[in-house]
Amino acid sequence: MKNVTDSFVSLGRWPSAGSFGLNTDILATNPINLSVVLGVLIFFGKGVLSDLLDNRKNRILNTIRNSEELRGGAVEFLEKARDRLRKMEIEADQFRVNGYSEIEREKLNLINSTSNILEQLENYKNETIYFEQQRAINQVRLRVFQQALQVALGTLNSCLTNELHLRTISANIGMFRTMKEITD
Repeated sequence: MKNVTDSFVSLGRWPSAGSFGLNTDILATNPINLSVVLGVLIFFGKGVLSDLLDNRKNRILNTIRNSEELRGGAVEFLEKARDRLRKMEIEADQFRVNGYSEIEREKLNLINSTSNILEQLENYKNETIYFEQQRAINQVRLRVFQQALQVALGTLNSCLTNELHLRTISANIGMFRTMKEITD
């Protein structure tokens, strides 16, 4: 350590004229060389280093600004997408509710329509049954009337003789004359 301090002290005592030589003592010359190199680097490299640092700082700031702008755009896009999603969910709920109500309405309409059709068919069936009953009753009446008429004609033909026939006609003519006289 003494050599290091001696080399700095000896700087002030160098002869102004004389020989030029190399000092081979590494410990004595190394701090001097380092201080000279650092001084030159600081003096000349200061501008380059500050330019490099300024460029790096500007690039970082630009990247941050761009990132902030992109983040702002992404946040805005996300908010718009959320708004659209909310609107679409509301619209889907409305479609779902409207669809369910439309299905229920159509179901009720179908039930009512089917009920009306069944009621009409029941009425047609009852009318048809009534018509067929009336027709059957009329046919039975007609047949009974025909049979009664045949029996009456048979009875009349077997019981009615010419004399009885003439007396019946005379009695009826007499009743008509009496009725005519009463009315006149």
